[in-house]
Amino acid sequence: MRAAVLHGVGKIVMEERPRPEPGPRQVLVQVTSVGTCGSDVHYYEHGRIGDFVVQSPLVLGHEPAGIVVQSGPRAGRHHPGQRVSLEPGVPDFTCAQCRAGRYNLCPRMRFFGTPPIDGAFCEYVVTHEEFAHPVPDTVSDDAAALIEPLSVGVWACLKARVGPGTRVLVTGAGPIGLLCLQAACAFGATQIMVTDVNPARLGRARELGATAILDVRTESLTDALFEPDALLECSGRPAATAQAVRTMARAGRVVLIGMGGDEIPLPLTYVQTRELEVTGTFRYANTWPRAVALAAAGRVELDALVSGHYGLDRVEEALTAGTRDPELVKAVVRPQE
Repeated sequence: MRAAVLHGVGKIVMEERPRPEPGPRQVLVQVTSVGTCGSDVHYYEHGRIGDFVVQSPLVLGHEPAGIVVQSGPRAGRHHPGQRVSLEPGVPDFTCAQCRAGRYNLCPRMRFFGTPPIDGAFCEYVVTHEEFAHPVPDTVSDDAAALIEPLSVGVWACLKARVGPGTRVLVTGAGPIGLLCLQAACAFGATQIMVTDVNPARLGRARELGATAILDVRTESLTDALFEPDALLECSGRPAATAQAVRTMARAGRVVLIGMGGDEIPLPLTYVQTRELEVTGTFRYANTWPRAVALAAAGRVELDALVSGHYGLDRVEEALTAGTRDPELVKAVVRPQE
């Protein structure tokens, strides 16, 4: 099979590799669509994210969808031709976090496109059958791939306890922010403000259901007189986070999603006197059934976020597309083209 392999900072090489064979309880999946993510771009540009360092050739890509081709021994959940959205992280199933249902925190998680585990910018992958989620034919290949970032939004809304009538502030209108917005709408939030510095993305947020948008280059969030019950912080910018926290309603929930600086300044007196809950998120757990159902019901628009398609031999172009097009939301790689 063909694979696009990261061989160093800014260097993707096309390689021929053996097609993988599914092991016990695994399935072989022909990859049809893979979304590109900011973490893929970061590995391409810097060779590392925090403690995760690319030390040997690595296949990136962790937002895949595809078609089941073959099942390994003792795998019986799928049939050949089944279309699936792949959850990219497979835990060990045995640690304390897994047994508690928090498998996203498994210390031995094997996650696509995270060193040293190869990802899905290739023609075929194998994964545990429990993490290959069937999708109906009403969900496109691209949308099936974008179930992964949608799951980030679903998990954030669950952590923030978003429900009917919740007032939500989403800081950052990138792909994750726009999906958090859509998830919040689907969960019943009635007032949703989205902030960003990119007018095109703010316009997209308005189209996708935001009841208010704010360009923080020219307007102050503190002057907006919006007091949210839940903050979904997607920008990863410390200053934006601190300012947003100061707008929170009493007993509000602050969910930190975007990854930016290692430290952020928190207005501690405000957090304490209003009894704010502040929590981080790391990936997701048990979100795929909800996310697939939302996509199948048309409650979220995933195909509308796709800004361009790229063949496997154009992965570098897909990873750098954002630097050329400020209006780009999501570039998708199609390994079979």
